[in-house]
Amino acid sequence: MLLFGLPCLVWGQSCPDWPQQRLQREVTALAQQVAGWDHAYYQQGNSLIEDEVYDGLLRQLQHWQGCLQPITEDLPASPIAAPLRPYSPLVSRTVAAAQLPANGKIAHPVAHTGLHKLVDQAAVAQWMAGRQDLWLQPKVDGVAVTLVYRQGRLVSAISRGDGQHGENWLAKVQQIPAIPKYLPQAPAELVLQGELFLAVKQHRQQLHGGINARAKVAGLLMRSVATAQLSQLNFFPWAWPDGPESMSERLQQLAAFGFTLPQRYSISVSSVAEVEHWRREWFNAPLPFVTDGVVLHQGRTPAGRYWPAKPADWAVAWKYPVLQQVASVKQIEFTVGRTGKIAVVLQLEPIRIDDKTVKRVSLGSLSVWRQRDILPGDQIAIGLSGHGIPHVKQVVWRTQQRAPVLAPDPAAYHALSCFTWQRNCRQQFLARLVWLSGSQGLQIKGLSRAGWQQLIDGGLVDNLLSWLDISPAMLNQLPGLSAKRAQALYLQLELARQQPFQRWLMALGVPLSAEQLRDLHSWQQLQQMSAAQWQQIVGIGSLKAQQLHKFLQSDELQALVIQLQQHNISGFVP
Repeated sequence: MLLFGLPCLVWGQSCPDWPQQRLQREVTALAQQVAGWDHAYYQQGNSLIEDEVYDGLLRQLQHWQGCLQPITEDLPASPIAAPLRPYSPLVSRTVAAAQLPANGKIAHPVAHTGLHKLVDQAAVAQWMAGRQDLWLQPKVDGVAVTLVYRQGRLVSAISRGDGQHGENWLAKVQQIPAIPKYLPQAPAELVLQGELFLAVKQHRQQLHGGINARAKVAGLLMRSVATAQLSQLNFFPWAWPDGPESMSERLQQLAAFGFTLPQRYSISVSSVAEVEHWRREWFNAPLPFVTDGVVLHQGRTPAGRYWPAKPADWAVAWKYPVLQQVASVKQIEFTVGRTGKIAVVLQLEPIRIDDKTVKRVSLGSLSVWRQRDILPGDQIAIGLSGHGIPHVKQVVWRTQQRAPVLAPDPAAYHALSCFTWQRNCRQQFLARLVWLSGSQGLQIKGLSRAGWQQLIDGGLVDNLLSWLDISPAMLNQLPGLSAKRAQALYLQLELARQQPFQRWLMALGVPLSAEQLRDLHSWQQLQQMSAAQWQQIVGIGSLKAQQLHKFLQSDELQALVIQLQQHNISGFVP
């Protein structure tokens, strides 16, 4: 589905809960900014913002305009609340860069067909089924053009336009050294379709992304006069209508003309596995151009007079996943971990990146959040790491009216806070309990965060070790807990009592690794160790020794040790 010429990725997004005057101010500000970007791009040939970010903010603007439309109809007549005349950009930047300009007057000798986009491996397999003589090429990310040579001389360079007519770019193309002006061995008339692209060195798509290459090429071609920067461009011919019958012969002759890239980057394939291999290879390998996917060609094509100005059936594209998307921040969420560290999580209006739906993204610490200055309503660019984990790349737009968000006080949470259930301690206390029962602690099977919360709500747990006092009768009276589940849970709690001393220390949160705890066997031994003795253990320096001493001597831990002694836990009884 398209919204104002854009893929409707904000479909289903709710309108912001703002007063109508504020919504109009936000729309006005973003519309003015988009108009400024458009003026620089379309009139001056300068791209001031990445294509994906531009498209994401344009979608957001159009979504807000849709929210504003019904609101403004009943507004009183005032300078502030007067209905806004919506700003209507031309089209998506990524669409525009591929098709600019679209009102050309020069007819293409052979129509530009365009490409159907395949969405996944299954679609690729379906397209390949029953076809032979298939070739794979990188999908070079640039601007499409037709070059026409007559009697060996370059006489025409036509922008793609609408596929049938385009603009005359000959004067600019003649300034590109990589494109020969004369081909002595060419046939009487040679028509080549291909991509004008930004020449780069050792470009790794997976690492560097699109670097706005397509917009840079479009900008150079749209300027009113040719510039020296045109020397940075090159040409990748991906179609030779009415050329030699076989692909291998076409590639060989193109190389003889001086267009060597197609021969170097064209692979004969016969299976989806081969396509996947080269798609992955070209995504990660250093290339002389930016790519946004791969293109599958049939070796043999119809005569040029039969080519339609729409996607044909003899070539298809399988694009790379989008590397970033723009998301709207709904809410700021703060979580306090076991050791008292405060993490910030952004709740987002859902977006799709690759095959993932992203609704939340971790921002890191409070200091990072404050440094990046992100509040609800702001627009952020979300990317995926090498392991597919979403992360915040940058803030791309901040709302005009920004309400501050109250964050937890970092001084209130630390390594010795929240060993008991109390006001403002819920998150850290629960994190301590989950750690205690987890694989690194007492290994209490079946007791998750929700289970601990159930015990807390039932009044059975109010400090880190109060579960040691739980009896079968108490569990049987707990609402929502069946008799069978109560019996199994009690058995697990009893087994936890028998865990070795080292695991108890880990469960309590003593800041030592299992390896560092290996030779420690009693609480009395720990109490008697000096700072020098601690520093003899691998990985413990003077600072860590001081931290350990403070933790072990704290009133909070001493109170827990007394409980363990009362329950005769091994290693804690004098």
